[in-house]
Amino acid sequence: MKNPQELTPREIVAELDRYIVGQGDAKRAVAVAMRNRYRRERLPEAVRKEVTPKNILMIGPTGVGKTEIARRLAALAGAPFIKVEATKYTEVGYVGRDVESMVRDLAEAAVRMVSEERRSDVRDAADAAAVERIVDALHPETSAQPQQQPNPFAASLGSIFGNAFANQQPQAAMQTTTRTLPDDEAGRIRATAKADVERGFYDVRIIEIEVEEAAQLPIGVLGGGDGGGMGGNDMGEMLGGLLPKRRVRKKVTVADARRIFAQQEAEKLIDQDAVKREALRRAGDHGIVFIDEIDKVAGREGSRGPDVSREGVQRDILPIVEGSTVQTKHGPLSTDHVLFIAAGAFHVAKPSDLIPELQGRFPVRVELDSLTAADFEIILTQPENALIGQYKALLGADGVDLEVTTDAIAEIAQIAMRVNEQTENIGARRLHTVLERVLDEIAFRAPEEGGKVTIDAVYVRERLESIAGNSDLSSYIL
Repeated sequence: MKNPQELTPREIVAELDRYIVGQGDAKRAVAVAMRNRYRRERLPEAVRKEVTPKNILMIGPTGVGKTEIARRLAALAGAPFIKVEATKYTEVGYVGRDVESMVRDLAEAAVRMVSEERRSDVRDAADAAAVERIVDALHPETSAQPQQQPNPFAASLGSIFGNAFANQQPQAAMQTTTRTLPDDEAGRIRATAKADVERGFYDVRIIEIEVEEAAQLPIGVLGGGDGGGMGGNDMGEMLGGLLPKRRVRKKVTVADARRIFAQQEAEKLIDQDAVKREALRRAGDHGIVFIDEIDKVAGREGSRGPDVSREGVQRDILPIVEGSTVQTKHGPLSTDHVLFIAAGAFHVAKPSDLIPELQGRFPVRVELDSLTAADFEIILTQPENALIGQYKALLGADGVDLEVTTDAIAEIAQIAMRVNEQTENIGARRLHTVLERVLDEIAFRAPEEGGKVTIDAVYVRERLESIAGNSDLSSYIL
């Protein structure tokens, strides 16, 4: 796989073709947007600041691949990505999530991404340290544990929050534990035990370990915030970091202890400040925010209907899309170079129903086509995550060798297309409901019967014809 910076728009489209059927215009638009980001990075500093991403508005019915295109693009670019629903935001002054929370969510996604990369980098060192700690627990006579110092804040915080916090600190040992064996013998025992732990010899043995748990505030739930903002949750996290951690002894298997210790050791090896700096840089320069259901907030003041706050939501979204700095708990994040992809079906509203300022911030507009029966056949068989392949793997776990004939696939595609035309057009998602109806009897009997099962067009018609042919039934069942 080439470096994302080296991918040409044609190669990006080819990668997206592996997972998404059709929608060539949308793929070309996001491919150019991705390439423009790396073109911008090659510009001089003075010019680079002035080049802003050309945000994209996708117009098309549900189930045709809008979200999947954005998600696959972010995975291909290795960029922080979040998907949000425009309908969950409310105008300032109403109860609900404010639009700035989408930027805070993007920062969280970036921190998780960078943290996972850092953990991967230190995994070997953390695992080696974890093995040493397990050997200490299995053969304490071979190790020397340093004296444990109490938390200096324990006494003062105990006077504020009660003695419970002061009592959480373990009593410091009066002196350092010393080895009870000669160094050469202790070294030999430790080397043997370490090799045994690494090869899994002790995995099922139960040992007692000491783990740290974050202190719980005894003052009730702090109010405010929406879970992603600078409200009560972050205040609780900040105070929890000052309070002494509670040490608890647990009995776990060696395999679980190795996992717990590896996580703890990895946290010690990672510079969290560097993680936050890199996460904020990556989110600001490469982040992608996918705003779905943008058509549901399209509307001007005074338009029909009781909801008069839709334009207010658009006006709150506008500064975020235009470029502003949002304060997150990891630091300020500028949205000047974040790529925003908005999408909506626009069955009732039109893109022109958005406020003019917001329309101007989505200069690239692409219309996605409704899927045909031919597209459904391709979706069932050709992409790397093809549905038929998924069902074959699932039933294969129960010993069923599933074979779906070509005429059966054509029949499933035709029925899905017909139901979409007769009822709501939900695109490729209709294939899931149709396939579940076709295969439910086989999936139910699979554990007891197993063997080879062939599905042909006759079987598909037997399972679906009475339902698909009745629009009233199909609207409920399919």
